Amino acid sequence: MKRTALFPGSFDPFTAGHLNILKRALTMFDEVVVAVGINIDKRGFFDTDKKVDIIKQATAGLEGVKVISYTNLTVDTCHELGINHIVRGVRNMIDFETERSIADANRRIAPDIETIIIPTAQEYAHISSTAVRDILKHGGDTSLFVPEGVTL
Repeated sequence: MKRTALFPGSFDPFTAGHLNILKRALTMFDEVVVAVGINIDKRGFFDTDKKVDIIKQATAGLEGVKVISYTNLTVDTCHELGINHIVRGVRNMIDFETERSIADANRRIAPDIETIIIPTAQEYAHISSTAVRDILKHGGDTSLFVPEGVTL
């Protein structure tokens, strides 16, 4: 039986830290579906198609990765795809508390879905999508913060 996990997020943009979490999740699952959440009430820096393209650039050559976008609840997407695990990454304790709260809410809504929280490797803990967007806005070099081969 193939073990699949959903790795959801806004990924605005997908960073080297996200790739670190994804690669580590692939050691536990046969397939990881990277799911770009679309929040119609939020305007992202990148549009959904560009986010998906960035993730595909970052994961080119990685076995077991699928990239999708979705607009409904994450647990509903899991049910639609027959997935029972959600993977989330955290950089620090603030991220952990936020992700724990979301995991608890998801467990109440969908007790059949388990959330796996993976701490980002130390060398990526300082990287956030917010910082990458700020660097981009000011014309800086983001190459140290995004996966190799990604063009923003």
